[in-house]
Amino acid sequence: MLFFKKISTNPDKKVLKKLQPIVNKINELEKKFENFSNEEIRNKTEELKNLLKQGKTLDDILPEAFALVREAAKRTLGQRHYDVQLMGGIVLHQGKIAEMKTGEGKTLAATLPAFLNALNGKGVHIVTVNDYLAKRDTVWMGQIYHFLGLKVGCIQHDQAFIYDPTYIKEKKEEVDLDKERDELGSFKVVEEFLRPVSRKEAYLADITYGTNNEFGFDYLRDNMVYSLEQKVQRGLHYAIIDEVDSILIDEARTPLIISAPAEESTEKYYQFARLVERLKEGEDYNIDEKMRTATLTEEGIAKIEKWLGIENIYTQGGVGLVHHLEQALRAKALFKKDRDYVVKDGEVIIVDEFTGRLMFGRRYSEGLHQAIEAKEGVKIKRESITLATISFQNYFRMYKKIAGMTGTAATSAEEFFKVYNLEVVVIPTNKPLIRKSLPDRIYRTERGKFKAVVEEIKRLHKIGRPVLVGTISIEKNELLGEMLAREGIPFNLLNAKNHQKEAEIIAQAGRLGAVTIATNMAGRGVDIILGGNPPDPEEQKKVKELGGLHVIGTERHEARRIDNQLRGRAGRQGDPGSSQFYVSLEDDLMRVFGSEKIKRLMEVLKIPEDTPIENKMVSRALDSAQAKVEGYNFDLRKHLLEYDDVMNKQRQVIYQKRNEILEADYKEKNHLTPDKTNKERILEMVGNQIKRIVKFHFRAEDKSEENLKKVYEAVEKIFPLSEELKLDLSTLKNKVKVQEKNLSNEDYIISYLDDLAKEFYQKLEEEIKNPDLMREIEKSILLQAIDNLWIEHLEAMEMLKEGIGLRGYGQRDPLVEYKRESLRMFNQLLEAIEAQVSSAIYKIGVAKEIAPRAIDKDKLEFVAPAKTMEKKKGPVFAPTSPSDSYGKKVDKAVLQANDGIPVKFRYKDGRKISRNDPCPCGSGKKYKDCCYPKYGR
Repeated sequence: MLFFKKISTNPDKKVLKKLQPIVNKINELEKKFENFSNEEIRNKTEELKNLLKQGKTLDDILPEAFALVREAAKRTLGQRHYDVQLMGGIVLHQGKIAEMKTGEGKTLAATLPAFLNALNGKGVHIVTVNDYLAKRDTVWMGQIYHFLGLKVGCIQHDQAFIYDPTYIKEKKEEVDLDKERDELGSFKVVEEFLRPVSRKEAYLADITYGTNNEFGFDYLRDNMVYSLEQKVQRGLHYAIIDEVDSILIDEARTPLIISAPAEESTEKYYQFARLVERLKEGEDYNIDEKMRTATLTEEGIAKIEKWLGIENIYTQGGVGLVHHLEQALRAKALFKKDRDYVVKDGEVIIVDEFTGRLMFGRRYSEGLHQAIEAKEGVKIKRESITLATISFQNYFRMYKKIAGMTGTAATSAEEFFKVYNLEVVVIPTNKPLIRKSLPDRIYRTERGKFKAVVEEIKRLHKIGRPVLVGTISIEKNELLGEMLAREGIPFNLLNAKNHQKEAEIIAQAGRLGAVTIATNMAGRGVDIILGGNPPDPEEQKKVKELGGLHVIGTERHEARRIDNQLRGRAGRQGDPGSSQFYVSLEDDLMRVFGSEKIKRLMEVLKIPEDTPIENKMVSRALDSAQAKVEGYNFDLRKHLLEYDDVMNKQRQVIYQKRNEILEADYKEKNHLTPDKTNKERILEMVGNQIKRIVKFHFRAEDKSEENLKKVYEAVEKIFPLSEELKLDLSTLKNKVKVQEKNLSNEDYIISYLDDLAKEFYQKLEEEIKNPDLMREIEKSILLQAIDNLWIEHLEAMEMLKEGIGLRGYGQRDPLVEYKRESLRMFNQLLEAIEAQVSSAIYKIGVAKEIAPRAIDKDKLEFVAPAKTMEKKKGPVFAPTSPSDSYGKKVDKAVLQANDGIPVKFRYKDGRKISRNDPCPCGSGKKYKDCCYPKYGR
């Protein structure tokens, strides 16, 4: 019996039991630090830093560091960390996930491990779900860090800040923060405490706040720069991720992408949008809602072919037409307005399925967004090509240590551990949780369910109890709003269309008689205080007497975590509250994943649509449906990660090569000795290319002289060979000085050509005359060869991933095939980079005239267009400006400016280059026949 009792023991209790002695130590230090002056507190920070330098570990100084932060919080914010917050902080420091319920002070708890880990000087990143929270927390928690002598930075979409209390625009001598809060509890002077700085300076702060998107994009941008000084991040050491389940699970399938415009094909999208609109579901195409796919039937294909006037779209139309057809069908059948997207100001804007917020700037990939734009009749924006991409899964796994906090992690503990090696620890609440979770009310039809919801809202509103109603989509959100309006019930509507008022609406959702209808966006980062914000004591008392905030969920979400987030809006910090979900058998979850037996049972019983069903079998089916979807989505994310891991290894190799090139350039400029110079790197590539050429051509011994001619022909594409240098094999052997004996013919030829390559390189340097310029050219050619071919490789890998599934029909594992094919392609990429560098470096006679730092001597000048905008895929971001030089061959790549921004040409007096002028790249062709298609438009 004792054995079974041990097995069933809650593992969280064991963890918390181990933490209690540490918490006791922190509490023992509290009185000691209370007697410290402010200056002594700051001096203590320096003392802790010195202890680390002397060999102490972070765990050794944890009690003192935590006690110090608690004292600083008391003196600056008037808030004291509870013991459970100390426990949460220790769990975060240990690189685990702390599940802390809503209102338990996760933001304050995070200051403890952030301060401790910032003491080693390597930087801490605190990741929030939106820019508003990043800015708010920088100012709010920045007071603690600043008091302790640490710098706090903040990264926003288009700017960066350092928390600086002395930076006050209105030059107030002192600012009382409590008096400077507005009616929402936010700081009126928030901007006045944030001094604008460069992104690099914000990252150099001890602690940096920002969103997951911004951290990820800065990483990608750092791996596209053309000098080490342009990098902004200084390493990925420790990250604390707020709402960790949202970022690491809900957004795991959403890679970050930096993209540039591709060619336009607008009319095809409109044409196919018109055609698929004429197709009928069930007759011309079928929908699989579980798999989110739409497929044409034979009849549907025949109709399309007839309307297009072709016999076979797959042979006559080619990949292009089939692609347009498939995306048009997906746009029509699977993507719904006001659920998946909204149309605002002539633009199609994606709605985040997890938060309900509008995702400005994001675009669906592979032409799907254009297909939706055509369907809605708005202007179509150009497609994009991928320049750089990474998934959140792989980005955050690059940190040496990550931790997370959320109110809902336990239900996804398995995924956190398997994917990120993160344990979940449930932290107890400071006060007992007295919120009531009422059983689900299940209705036969959706209409009956909404009628019942309206009646319940009427009843609660009549007695003055505040109600928060959560809906899954904007469409249902507005439908419920219309029904309440007809009943004459005043309410606040919150969805992605009026998200600007979010803070104001949510802040007052706990007032007496308040009715708030919100999409999932109300679920995260929000505290609803009973009696309003700031609360009215008398009103707060009445609301508590009535039972506190009542939360109504109008539909179960696919993930239990999202439901629990909604429930968590009520009952914060021991307040009363309750929650209940209203479900119908017509809801998407039950319709797609529910039991057919239940549907048949309801039809047989003929239960009225507005009568709730109290049936355990139905409740179990609902739980089972959610578990099925969670399991399915986990498998899907895991499957995608297996593919992305292959790409990630290749990305790391390429980015490492770029970093080595930049570091070598930086060291040489600063008179330091790199492990390998870029010149050595290029000569090594040239040597490898020569070796490949010789090994390829020089095989048959009986035709050695004939093969040697072929070798010379191939090598001439790298550097020029005069007839005198094209020696026969015997003469060549006599010329080559080697110490080894018994060398093969290939070895002699390789050695001879290697020596020639080095001689020509020496002559080239003498011709350039400017060593600094030569180093700049070397770096530029290396980086652009890597960048251009990497972009092409990304596209090829995407196409491989899309088609690899078909190998399953041949009884072969698609993942194994993908790994094998991608390895082959990656080896080809590395060889192609060496080949392009080899062929480019000896052809810089023209390049030296227009290379960076020497362009003022020429008649031409560079004109850099705006940088391409970062995008996000799956949804994927769209480009906003051309990136002209991407995709150019490397011998033309010198037309790219020193900072990596694509360029165009014009004469210095302002005249454009005529299409019939000689091309400035030095090819000898007319401009219109050479670089004009890329640079002239």
